[in-house]
Amino acid sequence: MDSVGNIILYFIIAIAIIVFSVLTVTTKKILRAATYLLFVLLATAVIYFQMDFQFLGAVQIAVYAGGIAVLFVFAIMLTHKPGKAAQPITSHKRALGLTASIAGVVVCAYALFSYGNKCLQTLAPAGDGDYDMATLGHALLDSNTVGYLLPFEAISVLLLACIIAGVVIARRR
Repeated sequence: MDSVGNIILYFIIAIAIIVFSVLTVTTKKILRAATYLLFVLLATAVIYFQMDFQFLGAVQIAVYAGGIAVLFVFAIMLTHKPGKAAQPITSHKRALGLTASIAGVVVCAYALFSYGNKCLQTLAPAGDGDYDMATLGHALLDSNTVGYLLPFEAISVLLLACIIAGVVIARRR
């Protein structure tokens, strides 16, 4: 990722991810939110391809953009009839949500700046100075202090709970 064209492409994709992420959480139509989420996931795959992680990009498209987004759309169709004239969802606790969002950004920024260099130092670069996929995978799913095995498993349990809750809600209607 040394050329000017790659850097420009990276910033275009990063801006697209930011814009579609904001559109995902601010739109009032749930099918549009799922479509914007699909665009975010596809743009993330483009960044993986740009970094020469072809396998990770293909997995991103197959699993997340293909599987998860389609699962979301089917869950929306099962639990909500988009054709009906529904009341717009309003929130009376916007200040609480904004405060929680700002607190989340602060915690993420603290974690990134506090532990980011420590995590990168544990990765042993390959002979040419680049990180290879096997080293990155082992470092991310390691169970030591800088590994991410526990959050990875916690997210998988959370997704399983969401799927079960969606099935329960769909059966009640």
